[in-house]
Amino acid sequence: MNRPIRKLPILAAVGALALAGAAHAASICRWVDENGRTQISDAVPEKYRPSAKCTDSGAYELSPAETKRAQERAAQEKAQSDRNARPGAVASGPVAASSAPPAKRPVQGVSDATDCETWQRLYDESQECFGPYRTTRGTTKAEAFDKCNVIPSPELKCGPPRR
Repeated sequence: MNRPIRKLPILAAVGALALAGAAHAASICRWVDENGRTQISDAVPEKYRPSAKCTDSGAYELSPAETKRAQERAAQEKAQSDRNARPGAVASGPVAASSAPPAKRPVQGVSDATDCETWQRLYDESQECFGPYRTTRGTTKAEAFDKCNVIPSPELKCGPPRR
């Protein structure tokens, strides 16, 4: 048997893969039109071809191994984020759509019968809950009211807090 003939199917397969990769990569071009707007496309009109700057997009595509590593890293970062968001909780899969929304913090409310120490504790918990949602201008983001209960200050009934 002749050796070059045995290698022909392998060479054909390698050539087909190279062509498939080249067909997937595209040239991306950038130019400025007559209105001064920057345009980006894979097809450049004839009158802008001299000034267009083209880049091969294949240089920016990830290999299958790089894609897999990126997906694994993203999954690890998401798991870490889940653990940090809920201290003491174990990261799990996606939450079922039918699960109940988390209770607002603090869970307990106040009434006229609430003692001053409890009221102050609940007020402090409420302020702590709202803290991350406060902006530098002193406003509170709207999503805070989905997560936190508003507890009025106990100062009118109980006086200033004893620390």
